[in-house]
Amino acid sequence: MTKKVERNYLEIFSIQDLRINHDIELDYTITLLEPSDFQINKFFYKNVGKKYDWVDRLNWTDKQWIEYSSNEKVKTYILKIDDDLAGFYELIIHYEKKEVEIAYLGLLENYLNKKLGSYLLTSAIKNSFENKDIKRTWVHTCSLDHKNALNNYLSRGMKIFKKEIITI
Repeated sequence: MTKKVERNYLEIFSIQDLRINHDIELDYTITLLEPSDFQINKFFYKNVGKKYDWVDRLNWTDKQWIEYSSNEKVKTYILKIDDDLAGFYELIIHYEKKEVEIAYLGLLENYLNKKLGSYLLTSAIKNSFENKDIKRTWVHTCSLDHKNALNNYLSRGMKIFKKEIITI
């Protein structure tokens, strides 16, 4: 069975363009995963992604996960609520292009619809511009992702630069 999927590519060029949301009352932290731990990346990819048909990494070996997550260009951040794992995002730094890709971003099912996605995205954008040489942060989302994903990106100040329809 084939399905038509709308994919949107979004970008933001400056931390000054970031619009921040400030209405959360949970005890949460977002921290860089140091040292890298491929099991954490694998856990979030599988558990967040199962709801949104993330399939490109499902057949990765542990060796592939280790190579990816330990790459110096990949930074994984973990969201914890009261010390429980709640969400994550992965940034891939493209130094040669002076840009950062938000590769994956998502919440575990128990933490959906609590406005945490906006905090996760705000953190991802802030952390992507930590290196002053970075001139652009970008991401792509599609119609398979959470129903609020596209609005979240737009609400944080990102702009669509490309749209496409793909068949899967």
